[in-house]
Amino acid sequence: MDALSDHDEVRALEGFKKADKQDDGHCQACQGKMIKYGVQLGDWKAAELAAQEMVGEAQGKQDLAIAHHQAAVVYMDEGLDRRKDEYFAHAHEELTAALAAYSNFPDAVFLDGQALARLQQDDAAKARFEQFVKMKPEGDPNRQRALRYIGRPDLARARMAPAFAVTTTDGKRITLDDLQGKVVLLDFWATWCGPCREALPHIREVARKFQGQPLVVLSVSIDDDQDKWKDFIAKNEMTWPQYCDNGFTGPVTRLFDVHSIPHTFTIDAEGVLQEENVGDATAIEGKLKKLVARARELQAPQSPAK
Repeated sequence: MDALSDHDEVRALEGFKKADKQDDGHCQACQGKMIKYGVQLGDWKAAELAAQEMVGEAQGKQDLAIAHHQAAVVYMDEGLDRRKDEYFAHAHEELTAALAAYSNFPDAVFLDGQALARLQQDDAAKARFEQFVKMKPEGDPNRQRALRYIGRPDLARARMAPAFAVTTTDGKRITLDDLQGKVVLLDFWATWCGPCREALPHIREVARKFQGQPLVVLSVSIDDDQDKWKDFIAKNEMTWPQYCDNGFTGPVTRLFDVHSIPHTFTIDAEGVLQEENVGDATAIEGKLKKLVARARELQAPQSPAK
């Protein structure tokens, strides 16, 4: 824990591995950290070991299902990193076990759909996404995403930006999948961040230049003082969609794993994550122009076949 406070994740992971070994593989707190930092640092052996230890330690059906799901998450991340289908197959096995232990587990159903899609088992993937849709209420962001995957299982194999929903300052509820067909520039910032204030004129210029085009700039503030944030966006004429996530622990900030700002994500018209920039993103306009041109092509009516 001292190593983590010093931002030395490598040394911290070694400490958690050692502590877990000294406890004969029974240190659940260590195992959680081994998974988190094992995945972050690409130490897949440590992450896999911790996940399987959690399965072995699980008490009761729900705990067992959660442990199997956690193991599946590790295998999915490892498969994406190593680009090998065998890990997606392991993830599917873990999720099958999770759902056998506890069937009312929407997250496991959704992840299994993704694993099956990665394995090119599109019919089985569609069935999982259809099952998930029945388990979730209207308006749930992941339900919207699942509906898209049912029609386009190939999207479940793409590097899709995480699904989310926010309510902006003007009271509008926006989900990422509502913006299908438009390029999205997701801008994480804060009023107290000097580099963010320096980047503001460029973000404003992007919003102005692409006004009326299939592009949406969505600024996500990590301020925890809402009054100060609202005053700042009013004084600086930040007229594009604005949302406050209340610190680095906010749901959207955590979803995109943002730890430093300014931080931008460029998402294409199909929801695929195209680019990520930490710090200066002044060279982004060329990429945005190409993505907007592609969005226009997707919007154009198809010519009838001759």
